[in-house]
Amino acid sequence: MSAMKDIGPQHFNWSVEGRVATISLKGAERKNPLTFESYAELRDTFRALAYADDIGAVVLAPNGGNFCSGGDVHDIIGPLVAMDAPQLLEFTRMTGDLVKAIIGCGKPVIAAVEGICVGAGAILAMASDMRLAAPSAKCAFLFTRVGLAGCDMGACAMLPRIIGQGRAAELLYTGRSFDAAEGAQTGFYNRVVETGLVEAAQDMARRLAEGPGFAHMMTKTMLAQEWNMGLEQAIEAEAQAQALCMKTEDFRRAYVAFTAKETPKFEGN
Repeated sequence: MSAMKDIGPQHFNWSVEGRVATISLKGAERKNPLTFESYAELRDTFRALAYADDIGAVVLAPNGGNFCSGGDVHDIIGPLVAMDAPQLLEFTRMTGDLVKAIIGCGKPVIAAVEGICVGAGAILAMASDMRLAAPSAKCAFLFTRVGLAGCDMGACAMLPRIIGQGRAAELLYTGRSFDAAEGAQTGFYNRVVETGLVEAAQDMARRLAEGPGFAHMMTKTMLAQEWNMGLEQAIEAEAQAQALCMKTEDFRRAYVAFTAKETPKFEGN
């Protein structure tokens, strides 16, 4: 399996401590916009994470007091206006591939949202497994504000599952922003962290990374795949997934530790 501790991305910040990778976008002076290059490099990185044994969890972090201002006006928005339909579809499929890569990476992903988190930045937070917010967080799915549909990068499928159909419809139609308190009240954020946001997210990621990695991968897989299943299919899929987990060494380690009244030390296999 691949190792990713020493990768050197060009278009975003990357650091690893223990088994936790922390990613933040570059361009703090512009509130960390996404570019064609950072979209593609993030997509490729999350695809590679699916095969990385040395990373157990990922934190998407802010940079310079903000999370992400969405697609860069000069690097992305301007060129899109001049593109033909096939080129535009290639771009929109590429951005969707980033979301699919986050969902398919097999690792818990935690977004630590501070300051501005709008457009595609809001999508990155939405695609994460969990979201923590600083009190300063201002999030908006502002696609209609720039003449686009709210159905971007899976938003119409995913956001209603997080906050409910009616709330999602309002945010996607209006493009209005919501603060950290509203985000926590609607369930978009797991919680608001008054101080030490990134540290709280990294601590959560560290605890997850120390857990049963194969089982976490299976949980993430089932959370995604069961969107398209009926209840009977879901129960059967979970039966098969759990049976696979019962064949892991971590399951055996947990049994041995519990019988010895010790804390299990998982190794991810």
